[in-house]
Amino acid sequence: MAKNYLLIYSEQLATDIELLCQTIKAPFNTLFQIRKSSSSVYANIREANYGQSKADMLSKFEIALKECSETEGWLQLLFNTNGIVEETYKYYRNLCGRIRRMLIASCKTLKEDAL
Repeated sequence: MAKNYLLIYSEQLATDIELLCQTIKAPFNTLFQIRKSSSSVYANIREANYGQSKADMLSKFEIALKECSETEGWLQLLFNTNGIVEETYKYYRNLCGRIRRMLIASCKTLKEDAL
């Protein structure tokens, strides 16, 4: 069975962000929001794997894409306010970018299949 790298990377993102939030000092709201958005990426990708239709799957992937962008925004804020160092920021930004590109490709494929 082929590995589902989108699911693997999104689980890694949610897990790593949770662990990161347990170790850094940042405003409660920032930590709450980045936990929420990163875990939503993972949850929506998991849900998409059991979508009721291709349209449902596409909807879940599009939500995950928005949440991935939000996660990148919170990471940028943490970096800008010295909550995380540049190396940490780049690691998570690259992981989000990898997930984002895979989601964009998946959404494109689902839309082309619908035509």
